Amino acid sequence: MKTTNIIIETKNLLLQPITLDYKEEIFKEFTPEITTYMFPKSPDKIEETIEFIETAMKENEEGSNFQVVVLNKATKEYLGNAGIHNINTKTPELGIWIKKSAHGNAYGKEAMIAFKEWADKNLDYKYILYPVVDVNYASKRIPEFLGGKIFREYDEENMSGRNQHLLEYRIYPNQK
Repeated sequence: MKTTNIIIETKNLLLQPITLDYKEEIFKEFTPEITTYMFPKSPDKIEETIEFIETAMKENEEGSNFQVVVLNKATKEYLGNAGIHNINTKTPELGIWIKKSAHGNAYGKEAMIAFKEWADKNLDYKYILYPVVDVNYASKRIPEFLGGKIFREYDEENMSGRNQHLLEYRIYPNQK
């Protein structure tokens, strides 16, 4: 399923497919602080951001991922990125990051609720994976709110060379 033309609207947000139009903002906002509890590291050069965006656009076109920018619905301000990955499998994975200046507004939760609702309507999945670093308390609240349960725990070294202990939540589809 191509995801290049899908836009999800919520009360406060627009989730629209990622494009190179946002390369400067993504490069500026995807900082070492933001990536502390993430697998990827922040880019050293804008070319790394461009490569990420081009790959994401290709995966949206192929239908393997649905990678979006998160925008303020009223102002169109760029707030962050989100995605549901491996959508052509029985176990897609949700992920999100919100820029530092927009923290504390529950945008991440609102976006993930919208993605879960979209997945329930459009995907045939067994469960959605939602890995979270165990000490990232704010992020753990999202899969817990969505009814996710911890299925396994594991250690992983991220791209910055930091060892992290992850909790892998499974979020099941709502009954239709």
